[in-house]
Amino acid sequence: MESKAAIQIIELMALGLEILGVAVIAFAFLYAIIRSLVHIWKVSEDTYKRLKIFIGRALQLGLEFLVAADIIRTVTIAPTREGLLLLGLLIVVRTFLSWSITVEIEGCWPWQVAKNKSG
Repeated sequence: MESKAAIQIIELMALGLEILGVAVIAFAFLYAIIRSLVHIWKVSEDTYKRLKIFIGRALQLGLEFLVAADIIRTVTIAPTREGLLLLGLLIVVRTFLSWSITVEIEGCWPWQVAKNKSG
């Protein structure tokens, strides 16, 4: 009986992280659209760059929440071979997306960011 309650709590935590991840992305896009409409009269390269960075970082944060939810759900609730393989594939895809976003924002690979900022 205790095991069912623990699984339900873990499932709720994973669901909460998924909802939080989606909410971060959705609210960031909504905020970005509203902010863009308010500042549409400002024609500046800096405005576009700041907007792109804001959306990119929100996407990365949302992806982190989604990965955490997948890890919690897969490892603690149903640690089957198929589940772990699917988790690995999801992490690879989301890591690739995160790297792509970093390249778009920073203009270099994630492992080069610190070097480029210090030099």
